[in-house]
Amino acid sequence: MDYNEIKTLKAKFEEVPGTYLFNADRCRQGYWLNTFCSSMSKDENRKAFLADETGYLDSRFPKLTKEQRRCVLERDWLGMIKNGANIYYMSKYGATLGRSFQYMAGEMTGQGQDNYRAMMMDGGRTTKGNFYKKQNGGKVSCISNKSGKDFSKQA
Repeated sequence: MDYNEIKTLKAKFEEVPGTYLFNADRCRQGYWLNTFCSSMSKDENRKAFLADETGYLDSRFPKLTKEQRRCVLERDWLGMIKNGANIYYMSKYGATLGRSFQYMAGEMTGQGQDNYRAMMMDGGRTTKGNFYKKQNGGKVSCISNKSGKDFSKQA
C-alpha cells in the first residue's frame, strides 16, 4: 500500500461518527497525554495528582498541549481521545477518579452512564445512521440494535 492509499483509507475512518482511530498520528499526538495517564498506575503519582492536579501537570508533564491539559483537568473524555489518548491508558486515569469504562463511554457518547448501559444491555447501538458523519447531522445515533429504542441522553 502506498502513502496516498493509506491517507485515503485513514480519511474514510474519520468519516465514521464517533470513531477516532488510534493510528500512528494520534499515537504521536498523544504521547505525553498517554504518559500522564500511565503515571496513574503508581499509588504515589495518584496521590500527588489528586493533592495538586495543576501542580502535578506543571511539574511532570509540561509538554502536554493546552488542549490536552484542559481535557485532563475538565475530565473531557472524548476530548482526550480526539487529542491522542488511548482508552487503555485513560482507564488508569479514570480509575484514579473512581470512573469505570462504562462511565467514560457514556460520557463520550453524550448519553450518560445509565443510558449507555441500558442501550448496551438492549443489544448495543445500531449501525443504521452511524456509517458517515453526513448522516444524523454528524452525531452518533443511540438507537438500540434490538428494540429500536432511542437511548440518547434526555435533557
